Amino acid sequence: MTVQIALCDDETAELNRTEGLLSAYAQKHTDADFIIECFESADALLCSIREEKYSPDLVFMDIYLPGETGECVPLGMEAAKQLRDMGSMAKLVFLTASREHALDAFDVEASQYLLKPIQADKLYPLLDRLLEKEEREQYILLRVEESFKKVSLNDIVYCEAQGKHQCIYMTDGTKILQNLTMAKIYEMCSSCQNLVKVGASYIIHLEHIDSLNAQVARMDNGQKIYLPRGGYRLLREKYFDYYCGGE
Repeated sequence: MTVQIALCDDETAELNRTEGLLSAYAQKHTDADFIIECFESADALLCSIREEKYSPDLVFMDIYLPGETGECVPLGMEAAKQLRDMGSMAKLVFLTASREHALDAFDVEASQYLLKPIQADKLYPLLDRLLEKEEREQYILLRVEESFKKVSLNDIVYCEAQGKHQCIYMTDGTKILQNLTMAKIYEMCSSCQNLVKVGASYIIHLEHIDSLNAQVARMDNGQKIYLPRGGYRLLREKYFDYYCGGE
């Protein structure tokens, strides 16, 4: 499993220490392939994400970073908010000598705080938890507006053929248009057994079906899918297998 990790800390010693601990963890876990990038300022990290299309999976961010006057202020929290505004779904871990901003972490969906100096007995159990979750989640990469976006298969409600394009409806209400065939998208999604192809025009996520009858599948985002002829029987079987323990 390849994991892109960004480290952001203006203290070189702490940056090197955290990088060393991560490298040691990766050496002991052969299934963990870490690609680590180090940044000494929030601006450098944000610029790389914005201009170079860098998309880390995990970000370790020092809360207190030097501002324009050289005084250390909680720029890490502000940078984290900008990350979320840019659509980053990276897991955030704040590095700090103080828990003063702990409540603010909820606003940016941070995974945890780690107090400096970072210790292996605190870092490694956190990595175990974060990487286990990362492994359970399945993703595909889609090209969206001249860049690539990592899309969780669990967040796909359904996909619908619209002429030469396919429209993917997401749980957050967004729609992603793709100039790909339905067969290609289904192939990309094949690792998720809960995504079921229904006729030639739909791929439906079983988890997001709210109700189902012979004519219509009602999805949990409020939309209705009018089922093609012959589509109900297959979808019903898959639906009941999923909810009634069929493995």
